[in-house]
Amino acid sequence: MTIPAESSSRTPGRHTTGLVAKFRKRSVAAIAATAILAASSGGAPAVAKEESPHARVWLTTVDQSQLLAEQAPVPFGSAASSHPTIVIDPETTYQSMDGFGASITDSSAAVLSALSPAERDATMRRLFDPAAGIGVSFLRQPMGSSDFTAAAEHYTYDDVPLGETDFGLDKFSIGHDEAQILPLLRQAKKLNPALKVVATPWSPPAWMKTGDSLNGGTLKAGAAYADVYANYLTHFVTAYKDAGVPIDYLTVQNEPQFRKPDGYPGTDMPVADEARVISALGPMLKRESPGTKILGYDHNWATHPGDIANTPAGQDPETDYASKLLSSKASKWITGTAFHCYYGDPSAQTALHNQYPDKGIWFTECSGSHGIDDPPAKTFRDTLVWHARNITLGVTRNWSKTAVNWNIALDENGGPRLGGCGTCTGLVTTHPDGTVTTNAEYYTIGHLSKFVKPGAVRIASTSFGTPGWNGQIMNAAFRNPDGSTALVVHNENDDPRSFAVSVGSRTFEYTLPGGALATFTWPASEALDDAHAPVDISGATATATSGTTDARLAVDGDASTRWSSGQTQSAGQNLTFDLGKAKKFSRVAVDSGGSLGDYARNWQLETSADGSNWTVKASGTGSAQLTNIDVAATKARYLRISSTGDAGNWWSIADVRLYS
Repeated sequence: MTIPAESSSRTPGRHTTGLVAKFRKRSVAAIAATAILAASSGGAPAVAKEESPHARVWLTTVDQSQLLAEQAPVPFGSAASSHPTIVIDPETTYQSMDGFGASITDSSAAVLSALSPAERDATMRRLFDPAAGIGVSFLRQPMGSSDFTAAAEHYTYDDVPLGETDFGLDKFSIGHDEAQILPLLRQAKKLNPALKVVATPWSPPAWMKTGDSLNGGTLKAGAAYADVYANYLTHFVTAYKDAGVPIDYLTVQNEPQFRKPDGYPGTDMPVADEARVISALGPMLKRESPGTKILGYDHNWATHPGDIANTPAGQDPETDYASKLLSSKASKWITGTAFHCYYGDPSAQTALHNQYPDKGIWFTECSGSHGIDDPPAKTFRDTLVWHARNITLGVTRNWSKTAVNWNIALDENGGPRLGGCGTCTGLVTTHPDGTVTTNAEYYTIGHLSKFVKPGAVRIASTSFGTPGWNGQIMNAAFRNPDGSTALVVHNENDDPRSFAVSVGSRTFEYTLPGGALATFTWPASEALDDAHAPVDISGATATATSGTTDARLAVDGDASTRWSSGQTQSAGQNLTFDLGKAKKFSRVAVDSGGSLGDYARNWQLETSADGSNWTVKASGTGSAQLTNIDVAATKARYLRISSTGDAGNWWSIADVRLYS
């Protein structure tokens, strides 16, 4: 089914502090010794000829007994399954993927640089090497100081004494970054040449701002300040390129609505200010660095209540900031929009995509954090399940080309830092004895970055879970440039859950432990092509004899929602579908999704050209969550699916799909 605006959830997600922290002292050196991280997913031939293809499996569990550990492969079979079934549709595609990762902040660079050369190199391999590590493929780099700096004072690349200015940018220098940050970035690029970088400033230099401070204030009014700030950003891009680190994307302000940062750089940048900077910046980048693209906004899925409360009197809080920016004249220079996780839920990305389908979506920040008194086992578990739902899967199922955490490395005290977050965690943690341990974020990113290659395309897959938690199986599927498929699956429930995966005419079954995260990969195979093609039924409507309000959910292209009869099954219950115009099809898939047992025990399929005169096309007995009804090639505008018997269960339909 073609679903131009698929969303993974209608239930809001929440980011709460007290979620994420490091787990037990499992050293990177120990992980290096395990074979599973040395296994590469990219070596499969483009098309496999075997008659019985297999899927490889990597698993991470909340009890840490399995940490990105390869399991026994599972064969595709020809028998149908009674379990909730993830149906993969490689012909329906969504966004291409840029990569997955975190940020080498000034703090991250400091703690990594303090390691012994051998431990530092081992850690960098575990992070960036696609074969020996997790293949981090995207970095978000602060331009100047953020709250995570090891410096004694906050800084930019053009700081001058109070009361002075530097419109010629004569004092501009990236010398600070040459000491630690740039060497690590060059090493990362060498380990993973496909690595991309987005750069983000936390503040313009203080002399460009009202209040002459890095902490708070706005960009000074007038074209001169917009121009010099745009020139400053361009200087950074060209300087980094000359230093061996090309910048692929650039945003002009981190979290422009966070008006009162806690002791670290930040800027109140209303839409009009961001638009005038971008309008000046676009032509400069086109001339000096045409490969560098501009991303707008770079803030939360929804405007935080605190940011609304801190809006100056008489100023619009601009809760539609991202949309407003894309409707401005500066939009011609904007490639897409960047989002953070600290308020709202990932469905905001799909909402913006639907408004501006020619603009991309990038997800650029979500920090792990933890409660002050949380034991390591709790923080690992809470991090794994929240990030799996919201970042690994919620972000990618809502059009984002990236999934990016915050710090890639911190010390065991969550630092060094200068203001800001006191409970943040990184992908890895360094310790006073010189060892390095991996955190849950290492795995929530790694289950993507190791297997979903840059340039991969997300493909359709039925998913029953939501970022807001509903206890179901949630997933996202991707086709890599070599034709192989990567499927990332999370069990939201605390108990084990069994499910099936269907590709073409082949299926395999699997049981995931409660809270677990898994990645399945398989090569392209002629055996997985059943010659069925999805039929676009976007815009279809539905009516029902009961549960009438939710009938539309059976044709919304979202298997995490469902129509339910609201009563036990009885003969005569039915749903009628209006496709809007006559469609040709030869298969109707009736999917009851994750609502176990809620399939029709006896059913009948009818079609009609006019909604009045009906022809019975098929009837049968249900025995599984997914019923595929194959019929002779048919063209009809209306379908009716009826229950023809009685049963003690309710009847639910999560999704109806047509295939030719």
